[in-house]
This record gives sequence, structure tokens and C-alpha cells, in this order.
Amino acid sequence: MDPRLIVALDFPEAEPALALAERIEDYCRFFKVGLELYLAEGNALIHELRHRGYSVFLDLKLHDIPNTVAAAILTAAGTGASMLTVHALGGPNMLRAAVESANKLHRAPLLLAVTVLTSMDPDQLISVGIDRSPAQEVQQLAATASAAGITGFVCSPHEAAHLRRYFPNSTLVIPGIRPAGSDSGDQKRAATPAAALAAGADFLVVGRPITRAVDPGEAARAVIAEMHAAIPVPEHE
Repeated sequence: MDPRLIVALDFPEAEPALALAERIEDYCRFFKVGLELYLAEGNALIHELRHRGYSVFLDLKLHDIPNTVAAAILTAAGTGASMLTVHALGGPNMLRAAVESANKLHRAPLLLAVTVLTSMDPDQLISVGIDRSPAQEVQQLAATASAAGITGFVCSPHEAAHLRRYFPNSTLVIPGIRPAGSDSGDQKRAATPAAALAAGADFLVVGRPITRAVDPGEAARAVIAEMHAAIPVPEHE
């Protein structure tokens, strides 16, 4: 077991997602629910995961006008999710509205600002009018989110060290994790668990290398072994 591992339940419906969670619960009890599964199952699935004693990272990448995002956060918080994403591209007003909404709650999820998706490379950024490198764009978006009061960020492993240096007290949640020797798939800016932790990651999000493995439990165990070999779990964990 390693509390720094979050497994992405990227499934189209609840049944296989819950079955996978149960299958690997000896190794991981923190699960990410993204847009596909959330649209299929809604808050009921989050409540079920919480009922089973799991922690939930609700990855919706909220990006809308400030009032809509603020209202959505109040609704999402009722699920008991531990983390919730907003997209930093929503801008300062939206990010401030998100923070103000979360501050009204007795037990708010940790807000994480998504910077640049791990599927984006320089060519992809240029195609949407961003003439900066991924690292430069991540830095700009993180600075904007930090100024609005957000203390958690989602970025690729390639930018983790940079954000850790500039925002030493932040929570860094890092997707795009691929165990040593595995296929990077559609991830343009991926890294191994060891490299991501060495760069300053607090949490690693792993999906297909575990969920699509022949033996997901063994795959999760192997990822944790890589993590422990690189940086053991801090004693306070």
C-alpha cells in the first residue's frame, strides 16, 4: 500500500470500475474518477466508492464562467471527494470564484488547477494559439492559479521539478506515469514513477498500466515497488 498512488478508474460504467477497485484494494485505496465514468454514473458512484472506504480524486477539469464553476464545486463537494480539478485556462476570475466557493464549505475538496494536459506537446500548443513551450505555459497557468489562492496543481512529470521549486508548499498530482519499460500510449510527456517522485510529485496517477494489465494487482504492486525503491513513504504517512 502506498498513499501516494492514485489509480484512474477509466471505465465507461460503474461495474468494471468497482470490480477493479475491489481487486486492487490491498495495494491502493485512492481512485480517480474522470469525465467518462462521471458522466455515465454521476455522484452515485462517488458515494459508493466513499461508502466502501476509498478516497476519490474527482477529475472534472471544470472550465466555465465563474458562477457556473462556483456552483458546480458546491455540488461536487457533497460527494465527499478529496480532490477536485478546475482548469487553469478558465482564468483568474473563474479560479477566484472556485476558491471562494470552496472556502464556504466545512469540508471542501482540495482544489487542483490543471495546467497543460500530458497529451499536449509544443505542436499541439501552437495549434491552439499558444506560442510557448509546455514548461512555460505550465508555469504561467500555475502562477495564475496560485495568485487566485489555489495550492494544488496537475502537471506532467516533466514540469514537476519546476513547480516544486517555485511553489514549494504546493500539492503536485502527476499523471502521465508509465512504469519502466511500458508503452507511453497517447502521453506525450510521461515518466516513470521513480522519476516523477524524484521531481517532487506528491501523488502519482496511474491508469492503463494497472487497469489494463492481465493481473492488475500485480501491476499495482510493481508500481508501488518502483515508488518505494525511489523514495520510501514518509514516516508521517
